Parts: sequence; structure tokens; C-alpha cells
Amino acid sequence: MNLADDLYQELILDHARMPRNKGELNPHSHHARGLNPLCGDEVEVFLDIRDDLVRDVRFKGHGCAISTASASMMTQQIRGMPVHEVKTLLARVNAMVTGRSPADESLGKLVVLAGVSRFPTRVKCASLAWHALAAALSESGETVVAE
Repeated sequence: MNLADDLYQELILDHARMPRNKGELNPHSHHARGLNPLCGDEVEVFLDIRDDLVRDVRFKGHGCAISTASASMMTQQIRGMPVHEVKTLLARVNAMVTGRSPADESLGKLVVLAGVSRFPTRVKCASLAWHALAAALSESGETVVAE
């Protein structure tokens, strides 16, 4: 294993064991749920958006280590960001996780999620919370299903 793989494993395990910002957020202005019926991962994303700024964010649910870690890292990254920057980040992370774009160091710790692109069955795990975030931002109220 190389240094990048070690970092990937360390960060994923840290966030999976001690997820940040886990729990329901009340009151919240935006909410969406994501479900992966193939593996049973479920996540709900709660946002408090005021003046086009993510004031607070939380998630709840259950899933594998990658799913939980991705949701935890996502919440840390987007708190305090303007909504338009969150939408740009969503697109960049999705492209990186699916292997359509290379890992970009400007994404900070999120760059470790690039490793899942080598494992197609894990892409849905890493992207589930991000898809729920997109649904919450769109205020569609729908449950996002990853299949």
C-alpha cells in the first residue's frame, strides 16, 4: 500500500468511526433522503440555509464505512459555504468519484474519495450523501435512489 492509500484508509476509518455532524437538524430549511437498496445504505441530509449560505448541516442514517465517512466529510466541507459554491463542489466531487476527472488537491481532504473510482460498486456508497445534498438543494423533497 502506498501513502495515498494509507491516507485514504485512515481518513475513511476516522470519519466512519467518529462521524462529524451526525444527527437531525431542527429547525432546518432543506432536507432530502438517499437510499441505496442494493446494499441498504440510507442517509438523510438536513440543511439550514439563510441568505444563500449553508449556516448548518447535519446528516443521519446508516451505511457502510465509505457512505458514512463521505457524509461526514461532506458536512464538514460545506458548512459556511455559499450555495452556488456547494453546487460547484457537488459537480467536482461527483466527477472525481466516478473517475471522470482526476483527484484535485484543491478539494482538500475530499480528495481521498477519489480512491473509490477504482471500485465501481463503491461509487454509489461514496456519492449517496452528495446526491441527497443535491436533492435537498433543489427542494424536490424526493428520495434519491442509487441503483
